[in-house]
Amino acid sequence: MLGTELVWRSCGRGLWRSLCRAAGGSPRALSAASSSACEGARGGGAPPAGASNVKPLDGVKILDLTRVLAGPFATMNLGDLGAEVIKVERPGTGDDTRAWGPPFVGTESVYFLSVNRNKKSIAINMKNSRGAKLIRELAAVSDVFVENYIPGKLAEIGLGYEDIAKIAPHIVYCSITGYGQTGPMVQRGGYDSIAAAISGLTHITGHEGGEPVRVGVAMTDLATGLYACGAIMAGLLQKYKTGKGMHIDCNLLSSQVACLTHVAANYLNCKIEAKRWGTAHGSIVPYQAFKTEDGYIVVGAGNDQQFVTVCQILNLPEVIKDSRYKTNKLRVQNRKELIDILSTRFSEKTTVEWLQLFEGSGVPYGPINNMQQVFSEPQVLHNELVMEMDHPIAGRIAVPEAAEGQSGKMVSDMEVSVKQRCVNEFLHEEKKERADTHQCLMNVYGDETVGAR
Repeated sequence: MLGTELVWRSCGRGLWRSLCRAAGGSPRALSAASSSACEGARGGGAPPAGASNVKPLDGVKILDLTRVLAGPFATMNLGDLGAEVIKVERPGTGDDTRAWGPPFVGTESVYFLSVNRNKKSIAINMKNSRGAKLIRELAAVSDVFVENYIPGKLAEIGLGYEDIAKIAPHIVYCSITGYGQTGPMVQRGGYDSIAAAISGLTHITGHEGGEPVRVGVAMTDLATGLYACGAIMAGLLQKYKTGKGMHIDCNLLSSQVACLTHVAANYLNCKIEAKRWGTAHGSIVPYQAFKTEDGYIVVGAGNDQQFVTVCQILNLPEVIKDSRYKTNKLRVQNRKELIDILSTRFSEKTTVEWLQLFEGSGVPYGPINNMQQVFSEPQVLHNELVMEMDHPIAGRIAVPEAAEGQSGKMVSDMEVSVKQRCVNEFLHEEKKERADTHQCLMNVYGDETVGAR
């Protein structure tokens, strides 16, 4: 059964609207950690008062059926740029990552909180015919439709690209999968660690001569999310030029193979098999981490002059004169001997002492920071890379700030508007039909949008 109810809830600053909706499923509260529109902030796709507050994607409406990381990361970034994102979740349990923990802030998964700001969350049972109908109604008044189901699954319930394009020919429909829409692996689910292994990323990650290592964060998922984000914006440009939408196919395997860049090109053109280098670089020497007296510092010499400068800072005039190290090609050929010399010298001082010596040298360098050091780093503080917001259940939470910005002014405006959007609590209830589908759509997108297309 489909139930719709409009609830007003006080959250410190003004009234906050919670949308209650379900199409089948048992009653249970979903505490959505997605940031939602509030009084005084942009709602219903309408740009805020004042041209200086308008963000690039203001007025763009995104229907987000994605779960876990790649898709939610893409839609979160679009939301940071001003889009209105409606996140559709499973009744009862919601996005899988709601249960991923510890850590939790109260009962809320920190993992889920980290990639789901700037969204309004609704719970719909899409396997129910009324739920699928509601998804189609929402798609008809949306600009973008994003999903990450195994190919063919949504088509089985009338929500595939061809189905949605019939009722919304303007739609930019983005599918995010593990391996693409066709092929021998098409029916496999997409998981970052598996795709990273198959694509070769895990093979090239780890200490030289050591075991393969998983990258510390899900870079294959995140890269796919960024590819999807860029493709969606390109699709919106085409939509605005032609009035027609498109189907975008993003997948983890293709994204990660594309990101192999020069490592892949080395094999494709020269048949050079890739290997693990630890923190070092296969084609540039020195370009790696060195152990200091109390930690690590990463130093790179991208050209011969930078290498001379490194040697001057390390007080190694004999290395500058050594013919074995005159060019980068020679340094790569004589890597072991050179790195042994540099490593010995770096071990004689603390990390802070080396940082002070390299300051202003023109050589790329930096410490290997732990999380405490990252968020105490002066440049991180200057760039204001921590976003704080009020969650009605978890209280005050902090996540990494949006990275993009065309100018300081744009970043400042985005920062203010994002922080105004608290995280709402969305409920769904069974056997309550308090409004029809048209009213549901008005509750989500506003009176002016429904029926506009």
